[in-house]
Formats: sequence, structure tokens, C-alpha cells
Amino acid sequence: MIRILAALLGMLMIAGLLLGASGLGWPSREILIELRLPRTLLAALIGAGLGLSGAVLQGGLRNPLADPGLLGIGGGAALGGMLAFYWGMSAMFAPALPIGGLLGAGLACFALFALAGRAPSGPALILAGVAISALAAALLTLALTLAPNPFALAEVTFWLMGGLQDRSLGHLALAAPPILVGAVILLRLGPGLDALSLGEDVARSLGRPVGHTLRWAALGTALVVGGGTAIAGSVGFVGLVVPHLLRPWLGERPSGLLGASVFAGAALLLGADLLARAGPMLLPLAQEPPLGVLTALLGAPFLIRIARKVAP
Repeated sequence: MIRILAALLGMLMIAGLLLGASGLGWPSREILIELRLPRTLLAALIGAGLGLSGAVLQGGLRNPLADPGLLGIGGGAALGGMLAFYWGMSAMFAPALPIGGLLGAGLACFALFALAGRAPSGPALILAGVAISALAAALLTLALTLAPNPFALAEVTFWLMGGLQDRSLGHLALAAPPILVGAVILLRLGPGLDALSLGEDVARSLGRPVGHTLRWAALGTALVVGGGTAIAGSVGFVGLVVPHLLRPWLGERPSGLLGASVFAGAALLLGADLLARAGPMLLPLAQEPPLGVLTALLGAPFLIRIARKVAP
């Protein structure tokens, strides 16, 4: 399965290098290196982190609706990046935007464990995450309401909807370290997640520290989501969809989904980005549709399907 996903990802990456505003074709060296290569690599990298974090959270929390947004980490990252943009820090210092996103994700992670208590459990983390998400959403709405001018409002709104337009190798250099470090942390959690999937009491009886596993899961998620959100804005549903796509082929064991989730998440987000690029060529659109809107349109049917499965 991983080989198939890797081959699919390779084909999508080649398409990402060839597809431009005028259609398929080999671009000039400047366009290839400065625009298409970083955009393609960022889509694959961010998608891989989101898919992996979704598989980890659904396994660790034993919740089929768990994704990075459930714990409030995505909302914290969006708020941190938006504040850096809102107060003009990103105009004076370009890395301020991704740094703000990482700081926001880190603060959300700290608040998550502060609210969940010394011995965090799955339900406690979910409740704390819902509270943090609500607070971040309220603060984001307040910032949009108090935007100093219509141009700032339009820029912030567009960034919050997600996108990878005009991203450069500099953005790739900023996003890659936290995402890669977070991915390494998450990939090492397989045995603990397998134990947690049997229940927290069973995990403790098997000698697996529940709080330790959940803390590392939240830290790894904060790194991958913070790095991705700081560069691409709010891109949802990837972490929710990827594990559900893989389970019919790979089973329910969380550790068996982790490696495949990396490739599936990268392929899913890269495919959505290719659709965004092709949008103006296929439909009467003045510009590319926001990437976050496309992933939401892809993810909404999965929410409906899950709701129908759990409904009595």
C-alpha cells in the first residue's frame, strides 16, 4: 500500500512542477525553482504532517472525529500567525508570520495540558481542546472585526482560508524543520497508540504511560500543525479524512496507519492544490479558489458518512 501511495505522490509532484496558469508545460528555470518547486514541496510536506497527526490523534484519543483542529492547536497557530500579520510584524520581518504560528501552536499546546491536568486523559484533552478552539475562534473574529482597513481585512481573511500561492524556498526552509521534527516524534508513538486503542486502563496494565504518550502526541501535533498553518494558513479536514481512507485497506491498528498516512496526506493536499491551480482553467474564476475551501469540500462528505455510521 505504501508503494502505491508513494508512486501516486511522485506522479502528483511531477504534475505540480508542470502545471501552471497556462496549462501543462515545462517552465523556465526561475519559475520552476522560485515558484513551483517550493509550492509542490510545501503541499506534500504540510499534507504529510496533517495526515500523520490525524492518524495519531484518532488512535490516541479513540475518536474517529479527531483531527489537529480538535485540540485547538490549529486555531492557536492561526491566531498566532494572524496577530503577527495584523500588527505589521510580518511586514517588518518576513519570518514573523511562521514564527507567530509556531508560538501560537506552542501556547495552545501549553494551555491544553494546563487545562487537562497533571494526568491527562483522552476525554480531558478533547474538552480542553474544544475550549481552546472556541477561544481562538472568538479572538480571530474580534481581530477581523477590528481590522484597521478593508485591505487588511481581505488579506487576513484570505490567509485564514488557506493557500500556497507565491510561497518561496524561504517559506519551505521555515516550515520544514518543525514539521520534520514533529513527524519524527509522531512516528515513534506507534506501540503506545496501539495500547491506547484498547483503552486507557488496558494501556496502563501493559506498562504504557498514558499521559506520556498523549503529551508527545500533542507536542508532535503542535510542531507539524504550527509549521504548516504558519505557511499555508488554515487547511482543515486532511487529518480527519486520511485515516478513514486508509482503514479499509490497512485495518484499525493505529501503528499500521502512521507510515501510510504520511504519503496519503501528502498526496491528498497536493491533489487539492493541483485542483486549486486548475480552477481558473476549468471554471470561470478570476483567481484560484482557496486551498482550505477545497479541502473542506472534500472533507464534509466524510463527516456526513461518519455521522450516519454512528447514528442509532
